[in-house]
Amino acid sequence: MKTIKVAAAIIRKGDKILAAQRGYGEFKDGWEFPGGKLELGETGSQACIREISEELNVAINGLSRLCTVEHDYETFHLSMECFTCHISDGEINDSEHENLRWLDASNLWTVEWLPADVKVVKELENLLKIEKGEKN
Repeated sequence: MKTIKVAAAIIRKGDKILAAQRGYGEFKDGWEFPGGKLELGETGSQACIREISEELNVAINGLSRLCTVEHDYETFHLSMECFTCHISDGEINDSEHENLRWLDASNLWTVEWLPADVKVVKELENLLKIEKGEKN
């Protein structure tokens, strides 16, 4: 089975997280964290910065690795490096997605996440609990 390596940005603004709805392809209308495929020789963080610049027309910084998700879809294996980050420059001008939505911790599950991204949301929930000082 072919492995596709991607990087995803969990973009934070205050207590909100950016979710993106796919506008094309096999997973159209599903919700995900923005990002994309690693190019040859690129690290996950480099790909994340490049993809967000290309897709959302903003610069991000403060990248911190959240997790790497391994997920088997029907036709490929996805290896997704996920980074929390913030927008450091620019206003979002989305060229890739059907819809964008800022979600707070209490409504992360109000969108239908793609299967691999469900795993990321669970990791994110754990991080948010730790930040609030809550026990798992």
